[in-house]
Amino acid sequence: MKILVSGLINIETTLKIKEFPIKYYPIDYPFFGINSDVSGVAYNVAKATMALGNDVEIASFIGEDEEGKRILSRLQNDGVGSEFVYRELKETPVTVALYDQQGKRQIYCDLKDIQEKEIDFARLEAAIEDSDLVILCNINFNRTLLRKAKKKGIIIASDVHVLSDIDDEYNKDFMECADILFLSDEQLPCKAEQFIFEMKEKYSSKIIVIGLGEKGALLYERLEDKIYRLDAAHIGNVVNTIGAGDALFSSFTNYYLKGYSAVEALKRAEIFAALKIQHNGAANGFNGEEIVENFYNSIDINVEEVLPKCILFP
Repeated sequence: MKILVSGLINIETTLKIKEFPIKYYPIDYPFFGINSDVSGVAYNVAKATMALGNDVEIASFIGEDEEGKRILSRLQNDGVGSEFVYRELKETPVTVALYDQQGKRQIYCDLKDIQEKEIDFARLEAAIEDSDLVILCNINFNRTLLRKAKKKGIIIASDVHVLSDIDDEYNKDFMECADILFLSDEQLPCKAEQFIFEMKEKYSSKIIVIGLGEKGALLYERLEDKIYRLDAAHIGNVVNTIGAGDALFSSFTNYYLKGYSAVEALKRAEIFAALKIQHNGAANGFNGEEIVENFYNSIDINVEEVLPKCILFP
């Protein structure tokens, strides 16, 4: 498949800590516990979809600085086209991600001036029309692409990540336009089952998935008008959960658009994400379909339909 991914690319530094909350001390020596690499949602998703055998174009903004040069060099080495990566920022965005042995994480994201940018649709129109799927990450410069891509009938996938309000003003455009919509349960104002029910009533997405971390995921499929709960794929040896949501999202879109049912696509996506978190760094640890399939044949992931009475009368 041909996939266009538009969103954030940044330099990410990860730091392994002893525990949350962090106790004060003037210095620590976490040997091999600090790593710096190219990351960002768009880059993570692009690498994941490429690992699964897709042709990927990436669109983003970076700066005319050393971090920007590092990103362009990495994209070239990865075989990802940089035609639509514009060096128009004052500085390249950077993030710092703290994580502990239990998989908890805390991320500090310095976006620089990227939220002030817009992408002219004409720059990407031909690439969008030539794509089987457009993944538009929830960043400001994608707002100009959402409606126009929607009008052209292009399939749009988006992950709004952390959501605490179904009418969230920042993410509303993405929720209204996405055919495939992902989010996390981390800050939901109610039970995930209730929230996904309200989401499917309010928005028109064909697929809605709420990631539940180590508890699995919830899936709504409009074609069947059913909600399913999937247990997590437990493979073990968790190193770092940063990027797990990006892995789940990108691998689901891969399998779903290749003709797998929504449930079967999400099962494989859970395995893909479980294999990914055995590695450090949000953009590392992506496996191909053959390895995923080997684990799929040896792991039983329980699936249950969530009935309306369970939502309305918990």
